[in-house]
Amino acid sequence: MKKLLARALVATLLSGGAGLSAFAWIRSAAPAVPVPDVSVEVVDREGRLLRPFALEDGRWRLAADVKQIDRRFVAMLTVYEDRRFRQHLGVDPLALGRAFFQLVSSGRIVSGGSTLTMQVARLLEPRSERTFLVKLAEIRRALALEARLSKDEILSLYLTLAPYGGNLEGIRAASLTYFGKEPRKLTLGEAALLVALPQSPEARRPDRAGDTARRARDRVLERLLEARVINVAEAERARLETMPLARRAMPLYAPHAAEAAIAARPALTLHRLAIDRPLQERLEDLVRERAATLGQGLSIAVVAVDTASGEVIARVGSSDFYDAARSGQVDMTRAVRSPGSTLKPFIYGMAFEDGVAHPETLMEDRPTRFGGYAPENFDLVFQGTVTARRALQLSLNVPAVALLDAVGPQRLAARLVGAGARFELPQGEVPGLAVGLGGVGVRLEDLALLYSALARLGEAKPLTVRLDETPSARRARLMEPVAAWYVGQILLGTPPPESAVGGRIAYKTGTSYGYRDAWAVGFDGKRTIAVWVGRPDGRSVPGLVGRAAAAPVLFDAFARASAKPTPLPAAPPGALVAANLKLPTPLRRFSPLAARANANGEAGLRIVFPPDGAKLAREGEDQIVVKTSGGLGPFTLLVDGLPAGSGPRVIPWRPAGPGFARLTVIDAKGAADSVFVRLQ
Repeated sequence: MKKLLARALVATLLSGGAGLSAFAWIRSAAPAVPVPDVSVEVVDREGRLLRPFALEDGRWRLAADVKQIDRRFVAMLTVYEDRRFRQHLGVDPLALGRAFFQLVSSGRIVSGGSTLTMQVARLLEPRSERTFLVKLAEIRRALALEARLSKDEILSLYLTLAPYGGNLEGIRAASLTYFGKEPRKLTLGEAALLVALPQSPEARRPDRAGDTARRARDRVLERLLEARVINVAEAERARLETMPLARRAMPLYAPHAAEAAIAARPALTLHRLAIDRPLQERLEDLVRERAATLGQGLSIAVVAVDTASGEVIARVGSSDFYDAARSGQVDMTRAVRSPGSTLKPFIYGMAFEDGVAHPETLMEDRPTRFGGYAPENFDLVFQGTVTARRALQLSLNVPAVALLDAVGPQRLAARLVGAGARFELPQGEVPGLAVGLGGVGVRLEDLALLYSALARLGEAKPLTVRLDETPSARRARLMEPVAAWYVGQILLGTPPPESAVGGRIAYKTGTSYGYRDAWAVGFDGKRTIAVWVGRPDGRSVPGLVGRAAAAPVLFDAFARASAKPTPLPAAPPGALVAANLKLPTPLRRFSPLAARANANGEAGLRIVFPPDGAKLAREGEDQIVVKTSGGLGPFTLLVDGLPAGSGPRVIPWRPAGPGFARLTVIDAKGAADSVFVRLQ
């Protein structure tokens, strides 16, 4: 009698016409498949997980795609759970018949006969009771799933929803928690354990019931051996693998960047950043190691940029995200702080661009007053007469302020803001000479942006943080290529920190007033890296200086990014490499009064033709005349920084061809004026 009942059930399920008609009806009436909630994920440029976020109820449920799971694991799963998965339509009549026969013969449920599709149906709409009607509803939902989804889509749902003990759901959450890796690289023993866990996830949890979990794993291996999916040697090696004794923490890389990404686009469940996870890991390790040697309360932040693309390839917001003593959850890459001397290279670059100085121009580092402002050097020692190159390498304050007085602090601020940086000044304040020594608020990421523009020979572009949105096409010219190259070459010669090799990284350090912030920002031919060291609460740290605290971190960051730095770009056309005595006379020695008169428009030299921004049409080899007013002759004409003639107030110039050119005229006292023109 029991056998007859079982055969009747199987015959009914296998009956051709009725079965196909029922399936056609289910297909037409099948509701949309519910989309389960999954953990929000932040991944790096290659799709590697940076940080997942648990669901609101605390469960980890990471979306899984069967195409990204190890093929062998998928084969093991189907052999063990549902051998005819690829052939049936959601219900396996043979398995159901066997389960029904076992129920009738033993009076209890021995096996459920559920296919993987039926298990997915149950996971999508879980019910606590197990009755015949519930099973029928489960069968109908399974048929509906098969009508709507492909086999791979059904497997992906199973691998997303299957329980693995505690608050873990899905193969990825289990693999990361138990083995610390994605399920693409599971060993045979690991895969067998994860095949066994969903059948009894709490009783078989390896972190709580290691022996039970081992026995369950070994039963899976035996079944696979019987099915000839694995051989005897493989099974023996897999049985020798140890059980995970404890759960691992989920990945937590670039936590500040991850939280910022979610805050910017909260509706997304997958955020793809430009960060390179291996580099991020190395820099996080570096920052953690260095911070431990600095003292209590001190933290470190780092931003690394791919110079060519402007992509942020690493961002470390603090030394330890969970270190409350160091305010680890405060993102110091976006904190507004005083930049110290890190803006000086841009002052020099604008002075080079304007033609009021050259790297070999002599300058005076002596006590000087600029109105009521009398800057002093960090060590309170003046160097006397030095070249502009040496003044920047030694970060001397008086020469920097003299040049800023010549180019204009508001003009400098406007140029830097136009390149994409953000400045913070007290309400109602305008940029003054103190800007050059740190009298303004900036962010570490903005310094990375500005220095990456220097590394691109003056071309500024916005930093790219995300790869899942179209990057900005905005471009701006921070300074002319020749001026930017001059600055890069000077910074390349800055003395390195102790025990470091010089001449490989162009870099600048800075220390804010009161020893609150230490900075080091540099670049080679491939990357730009910015480093901040200090207390997040802004308290003073006696002895905290950029050269001693931040520069070693910067050099170590470049070493961990690449074993060999990439050389800087070659000199652009128009660069003048010459000793002081070979420079045009007005460029041999900087004249603050003449330069300031020019900058302020006080009875100084001025180019009256061509006007700034003019478009000039020229025919054949025709000359263009440059006309000046004011100043004291004779006058020297520079084109893109190179001497192009001299004479009285009218100087002829024969352009080499169409394009852009910067014309600078310098008078006998060193006063200068510049215009930017386009030749058509």
